[in-house]
Amino acid sequence: MRVEDFDYNLPEELIAQKPVKDRDTCRLMVVDRKTGEISHRHFYDVLDYLEPGDCLLMNDSRVIPARLYGVKEGTGANIEFLLIKRVDGEGETWETMVRPGRRLKIGDRVVFNNQDGHKLIAEILDYGEDGTRHVRFDYDGIFMERLEEIGTMPLPPYIERPSTDEDREDYQTVYSKIDGSVAAPTAGLHFTDELLKKAEEKGVRLAYLTLHVGIGTFRPVKVDTVEDHHMHFEEYFISEETAAVVNETIASGGRVISVGTTSTRTAESAAELDEASGKYLLKPGSGSTDIFIYPGYEFKIVDSLITNFHLPKSTLIMLISALYDREKILAAYEEAVEEKYRFFSYGDAMLIL
Repeated sequence: MRVEDFDYNLPEELIAQKPVKDRDTCRLMVVDRKTGEISHRHFYDVLDYLEPGDCLLMNDSRVIPARLYGVKEGTGANIEFLLIKRVDGEGETWETMVRPGRRLKIGDRVVFNNQDGHKLIAEILDYGEDGTRHVRFDYDGIFMERLEEIGTMPLPPYIERPSTDEDREDYQTVYSKIDGSVAAPTAGLHFTDELLKKAEEKGVRLAYLTLHVGIGTFRPVKVDTVEDHHMHFEEYFISEETAAVVNETIASGGRVISVGTTSTRTAESAAELDEASGKYLLKPGSGSTDIFIYPGYEFKIVDSLITNFHLPKSTLIMLISALYDREKILAAYEEAVEEKYRFFSYGDAMLIL
């Protein structure tokens, strides 16, 4: 299967640079897999497609202000860091993307200051994968407090502006809880507290899992053949409560509607066949996954998907093509372009039923 088969033409002006003012007023393309029908709605209309007994499965990972700007000790050269993931589990040592990378060797130090005089000092320990560095931070007090003071939100490269204070709220889901992601689970950005409350009042179950979105979000597919691509590992956690809600939904015949590709990948990674019922159920616990979902994959947990519009030739458009059909997904994307939908992280949404 060729990566080129997942390409499409996207005018640059359709790449959203800012979110809409009210989260749930963005547009929503509804794709019915049974009929092939495409409808054009607003996101708050998603309630019309949810039924009592359905389950919304959401990723509650919270984006950290992972982009840092500092200077190299001794030379004063400007250096940009993007924290990817903890190496030691405690917060002091991180795998980090650096720019310009050629200037940072093992033993070099980078200083990050904020207006109040607090410092982070990073020492390069080792080389990581794909040009990253392993970095140890020295700091006063609590690491996450220093990061909140000094760091900025890690907006994706296709958002061609510096991040602002508004992005600290806009680039988080309203239900974000657990710090650890370097990119937002963007399908969830459209939900408001009020919309989630109305869903519950309608009899829809809400369930939360955690997958910290990592380096894979920033890495293009560099191979020609889909099967040759390898995903990076990402850490996840599924509580006993969430597993129970999802499994009760499956047992009662309700739909598991995944909010975003990260929730989907986590649920499918934690699927376990129940011999008694012959159905796949969600297994609670911690783990790491490098699952790569592309056409030919048979979904075990997820029935429907709420998602954003994804980059051409990305692993995310491959995932949604596995849920529906590659040619029909690309036709829907072509219609979205014609209808001038807004694309990518701060863009509009799609519901695949």
